[in-house]
Amino acid sequence: MSILSVTNLSHGFGDRAIFHDVSFRLLKGEHIGLIGANGEGKSTFMNIVTDKLMPDEGKVEWAKHVHIGYLDQHAQLEKGMTLRSVLQSAYSYLFDLEKKMNELCDAMGSADGDALQEMIDEMGDIQELLSMHDFYIIDSKVDEVAHALGLDDNGLEYDVTELSGGQRTKLLLGKLLLEKPDILLLDEPTNYLDVVHIEWLKRYLLEYENAFILISHDIPFLNSVVNIIYHMENQELNRYVGDYNKFLEVYEMKKIQQEAAYKRQQKEIVELEDFVARNKARVSTRNMAMSRQKKLDKMDVIELTRDKPKPEFNFKEARAAGRYIIQTQDLVIGYEEPLSSPLTLTMERGDKIVLIGANGIGKTTLLKSILGLIPALGGSVTLGDYLSIGYFEQEIASGNTTTCIEEIWKDFPGLTQYEVRSALAKCGLTTKHIESQVRVLSGGEQAKVRLCKLINREANILLLDEPTNHLDVDAKAELKRAIKNFKGSLLLICHEPEFYEDIITKVWDCSQWTTKR
Repeated sequence: MSILSVTNLSHGFGDRAIFHDVSFRLLKGEHIGLIGANGEGKSTFMNIVTDKLMPDEGKVEWAKHVHIGYLDQHAQLEKGMTLRSVLQSAYSYLFDLEKKMNELCDAMGSADGDALQEMIDEMGDIQELLSMHDFYIIDSKVDEVAHALGLDDNGLEYDVTELSGGQRTKLLLGKLLLEKPDILLLDEPTNYLDVVHIEWLKRYLLEYENAFILISHDIPFLNSVVNIIYHMENQELNRYVGDYNKFLEVYEMKKIQQEAAYKRQQKEIVELEDFVARNKARVSTRNMAMSRQKKLDKMDVIELTRDKPKPEFNFKEARAAGRYIIQTQDLVIGYEEPLSSPLTLTMERGDKIVLIGANGIGKTTLLKSILGLIPALGGSVTLGDYLSIGYFEQEIASGNTTTCIEEIWKDFPGLTQYEVRSALAKCGLTTKHIESQVRVLSGGEQAKVRLCKLINREANILLLDEPTNHLDVDAKAELKRAIKNFKGSLLLICHEPEFYEDIITKVWDCSQWTTKR
């Protein structure tokens, strides 16, 4: 049975086409991985099927009475919202039902006969729905899910705008679980999640009986939970049965077959055109020439799939730093409350260190404290001599209206427009991306703009806060190569062991000194 049907979908932004005549269907029990390079339109597709965005053309049809749960990485969490209020909003439709039930109670006083009986029956149906969906034990269900996801460390009255990226993702996941949806739509759910909760989510999806659509660039995660792949490329959407590895095998075979067919057809076209040119003027051979011309005119010309520009990252290296890069003495990090015990740490020239540990225990806070972006609660940080620091933050500030070109020019005003365009193109961005505002780009494209700034500034130490989030497979592989080739020092936050295991020389396990449990 088809749960979701998308027919002849076309959509674009300005003169930039995203989809053209795309069709899709979701069947009961399918666990779908929606994949494609950055900027191919995966999140846009999710926004269209959830009615957050109207397509230019085409039709989206859901089966009746389907309750959809959507984990949107870009969901707005406003100041003043608490963890409890966000989790309780999962039950907003039940509060609406309770309001309707109360209105029925008020109206029953003046009703009689058949109208009264109808109201009594409707009240009974609503009460049954409320009981079935845990309405009368909402607070205990909220507490249970918050505890399971480790969201109750700071208390459920904590302001959501103070959460780390991982805690924010866990909050949105918790809300989704409380909603008990029939269908899950997950947009890069492993971004910012720590290893423990990635494993937890993996187990949850493996046991999930209903259908889901998952956008992810985390290949091991995809391979473990999906049984169908939909691949977005060049405004098309193609279906493959199996996991990501199976898709890759079939996709490569299709490319080889298409290239062989293209070469055969091009050879045939050249021969036909040559025959027509030589014989159309002769009376004796004109009919044969016209016959071949008709064949040429009717031919369905094969076009090779356009390869996307692949990014090229090469870090510019500054002069060598002194022996010691970072030294801390009894450093205590945190905001109003300490996040760590006193830390005495040393990082020497050439060290490549990864910070590991659960979300919310202070990894990003430690980086910002070292850089002096937030004040320490105690102790001191001493930075070494001759440091040239390259810093990659998790996210950029929202509301940025600059174009990609303007964003690079802000940091490098001495570059010509040609040099700026070339730098962005090397990071895998096309002309249309380069001229767009940064805020309308996908998460992966925005990350490439920030990486463009980083690689064009000389550095001898890189501080990278979850740089792989949102990046597609090609960009992630290229970033790994560039970091491996970088001769300076590295301090990295990352939850993907397969990315950093053969790069790093030391591990700093933040769980050993955190005050959070």
